[in-house]
This record gives sequence, structure tokens and C-alpha cells, in this order.
Amino acid sequence: MKNVVAGVDIGGTNTVFGIVDKEGKVLADGHLKTTDYPKIEDFCRALGSAITRLLSGLKDVELKGVGIGAPDANYHRGTIEHAPNLAWKGIVPLGDLMKAELKVPVAVTNDANAAAMGEMIFGGAKGMKDFIILTLGTGLGSGIVVDGKMVYGHTGFAGEVGHMVIEPGGRVCGCGRQGCLEAYASASGLVRTVSLMISEMTDKSPLRDIPPSQLTSKAIAEAAAKGDPIAVRAMQYTAEKLGLGIVNSIVYTSPEAIFLFGGLAQAGELLFKPVREYLEKFNYVLFRDTVKILPSGISESNGAVLGSAALILNDLK
Repeated sequence: MKNVVAGVDIGGTNTVFGIVDKEGKVLADGHLKTTDYPKIEDFCRALGSAITRLLSGLKDVELKGVGIGAPDANYHRGTIEHAPNLAWKGIVPLGDLMKAELKVPVAVTNDANAAAMGEMIFGGAKGMKDFIILTLGTGLGSGIVVDGKMVYGHTGFAGEVGHMVIEPGGRVCGCGRQGCLEAYASASGLVRTVSLMISEMTDKSPLRDIPPSQLTSKAIAEAAAKGDPIAVRAMQYTAEKLGLGIVNSIVYTSPEAIFLFGGLAQAGELLFKPVREYLEKFNYVLFRDTVKILPSGISESNGAVLGSAALILNDLK
């Protein structure tokens, strides 16, 4: 009998999940539309049934636990708390509900912490004890590992690097405050930067022909790769803000590496090169040449499932 776990990633629109073995192989996977379940109890029943169906299609496997990555999730309590992008309001006892469905241990954390766990167990951070992962998607999430352990803090919500204020009185963030790193150094932040630069710069650019609602970080990165002046300047500006956030994070934990993951990180050296340059420019002297800026060692296609699976595998050690 082969021991396996389920990894689950809950998003505002879709939920993906898979059955994973201890080597990090995804044996089977599936998905649900999160928005089809306005009641958390109905969602957990559907998710439990879907995982059970996946297991029934595999030979000689036994489910040992479930790891879940979700927005605004609290590892200490196994809850989702006041998530603005989910239909389930207030404090949702997700861990307890899924334990009741599947009768196995369940671990819950936010998606960035799950990504950090996946990086440590299956990805580029194998053998590292001190690192930070930044997930650069619609927002900016982060997972911090110190001495081989995830940092959760007193509340369970430690490590919100995306909500570090780097520009007092700056852009309004989705959290309601102003000047958060997330408002600048994320896929949506890059789009906001380009929209502003289009109005301020006179250079010709194919980005001007894209309706604002259809502008994406991918399109901007592709334009930057072709030397588009607006896109190039926007990538530099984004890299500078991200570099500042990284420098401010380094002084707290002295990590061996910073991993960049997510849609914006797919820009590759268009982002990594200037980030490294700003790191060298701004970094405190004690930490110069001590920190690597690296791409995630896990593919984006199954990163969320592997991260959540790694979470529960680590708990089951």
C-alpha cells in the first residue's frame, strides 16, 4: 500500500487539487469551480467527494493527510479568515470541516506559505534552511523560512511582505492602505505602472493599442523583450520597487536565497537582472553578496498542488 496525500489550492474562482506521493509525483488531479459553492459546507462536501473519486481510480494507495493553501488562511487555527475574494465570510473552520469529510489530518495555510513549503521539499530550496519565496501574481504573497521552519508568528499571519509600505501616501492597495509593495511589484502593479506611463510618455508603443482592461503583465514582458521603451521603463520601475522590498526583508532573516514565483516571474531576466542590480545597489553592507535571487524550482503548472502537499507531508514527519 502506497501512502499519499492530497494537495489543494483554493482560489477565488477555481480550486485545484491532486493526489501526491512523497517523491512529489502528482498521481491524479482535478478541479472545482470555487464560485459554485457559496456555502463552505457544500464546498467541503464536494471537495471531499472529488478527492475520494481520485483515490478510487488509483491502485493500492492510502490517503494520509490533506494540505490546503488558501487566501487569508491561518495555519495555527486551520481557518480562512475574512478573505475578501471568497464568498465565505468571517472565520471559516476549513480544517475541521475537511477532517470531518475525509477522516485524516488536515493542514491549512496561505498559498504563499504553501509555495515555500513546496520549494523546500520538492524545489530549488532543498537543503536550504533560510530563504524567502515571493509569489508575484495578481498580488504579492510571501513565505519565509528560518532555520528550516516556516515563520507563522503570533497570529499565524506572519510574512505579509506584500503589505510592507515602501511608498508612504502612494498607490492605494487592495487592502485599503496606501503604498504597499504589492501595489507596485505584482502583475497587477506592473499593469498599473504601464497605464500611468502611457499617459506620461510620448513614445510609440503597441501597448497603447491594448484596451486597459485587457492589458496583462505577459503582454508587457513580451513588449519589453522587443525593446518597447514604455515596457522597458515599467519593468525597471517594478524591479526597483521589488528590490527595495527584498532589501528590507533581508535585514530581518538573512536568507540564503529569495525565490520568485508566479506570473510576473515568468518575465525571466527582464525582471531578475534589474532586481539583482537594485539588490546590489540598496543592500546593507553586511548582507552584500550573501543572497541569491532565483526562479522557483517548481513548475507553475503544478506548483500550487505540490506546495499544499508539501505542507501536510512536513506536518506528518
